[in-house]
Amino acid sequence: MLLVVVAFLVLLVMGMPVAFAIGISGALFFVQHPELPFTIPVQVTVSQTQNFALLAVPLFILAGNFLNRSGLTRRLVDLASVLTGRMRGGLAQISVTLSALMGGVSGSAIADAAMQARMLGPEMTKRGMSRGFAAGVLSFSAILTPIVPPGIGMILYGTIGNVSIGRLFAAGIVPALLLWVALSLAVWATATVRGYPPERTTRPTLREAGVAFKAGVWALLFPIFLLLGLRMGVFTPSEIGAFAVLYAIVVGVAIYRELRFRGFVEALETSLSDVGAVMLLIALSAIFSYGIVLEQIPAAVTSAVTGVAGNLEVAMILIVACVIAIGFFVDATVLIIILTPILLPTIRALGGDPVHFGIVFIVAATIGNFTPPVGAAMYAVCTILKTSIGEYTRESIGLLAAVAAVALALVFLPGLVLFLPNLLFG
Repeated sequence: MLLVVVAFLVLLVMGMPVAFAIGISGALFFVQHPELPFTIPVQVTVSQTQNFALLAVPLFILAGNFLNRSGLTRRLVDLASVLTGRMRGGLAQISVTLSALMGGVSGSAIADAAMQARMLGPEMTKRGMSRGFAAGVLSFSAILTPIVPPGIGMILYGTIGNVSIGRLFAAGIVPALLLWVALSLAVWATATVRGYPPERTTRPTLREAGVAFKAGVWALLFPIFLLLGLRMGVFTPSEIGAFAVLYAIVVGVAIYRELRFRGFVEALETSLSDVGAVMLLIALSAIFSYGIVLEQIPAAVTSAVTGVAGNLEVAMILIVACVIAIGFFVDATVLIIILTPILLPTIRALGGDPVHFGIVFIVAATIGNFTPPVGAAMYAVCTILKTSIGEYTRESIGLLAAVAAVALALVFLPGLVLFLPNLLFG
């Protein structure tokens, strides 16, 4: 299996698309084991896509694209401005708040970071903020996106690990709020030292706040409806995705009246591209995962971790550190797909809660999207704002420290993660 891992890393360094790097390196396992029928790679690839719960992935992607073309993003910017526009840092605070509000809409940290960079980035630099600081805020604030339901990472982790997706959705809300507060404090501290002004100098009037809330309330209700539908047993995780699409169409056509035929077609085209990339990755990862299971790597990892770590918390710290380190080179989605079947059995063997670990794991895996050398969100934002990776890295240290502090708190205080799912689902 070591040859397979080395081949995967080499293919990534060569610039091979991630899905093909996983599939090709996984196929090497069967070359090493000629006694295995070579029909197995084809069978496991096809069967991986037949999991009914995975139907939620393309449906939530489609719903997010419909909502983005319904004028919802513009309304959320107005709401974020009302909520945090008077704080030090102005647009930087608005960016963090917008990511918290957009989590249930886009579901993708990279998409959220790129969208906000185009929308808010130029205005942030015009107001005197350094390009590196603006890029860091726009990038790191997007870590909220996969934590607020319905994050695609939660669906993948829940499906692969056989963990309740409803409980994962509920578990993400409190950590998202903590990340929101931590990032806002980090932005406020930097803005205060450098004298960055607030975006607004006057308090919003009651009428202005009411108008902004009324316009953005449909985005706020989106994750609430998802949780209630799952809690009351009205929908399964895959059926809730179909409801999300219908919800997005009704909001765009009947309420905002901005989702017209052209926007509808554009949303379908974008969704086809997004779904194709994600599902190809999921399908080809089955070849890689087959070798992992056959070589009994989960059992070996469990034995190694339990031999080093004396308790669950220490084991989780070791795992989180390793996930963050690997995430510097591998995309978060790939990490979730590949490492879930390896790490989750270890946590279960140590008596850990799979929902608690899932949220910590997703946060740790997502950090790599914003850090050198291969962070996808980092490159997207730096390219749009035309800033160097070195400047971005220097200006993002405080933001990384804020995220790391929350991740550490989640490890040692599982009640922060499990309070809401226990309350809603028992």
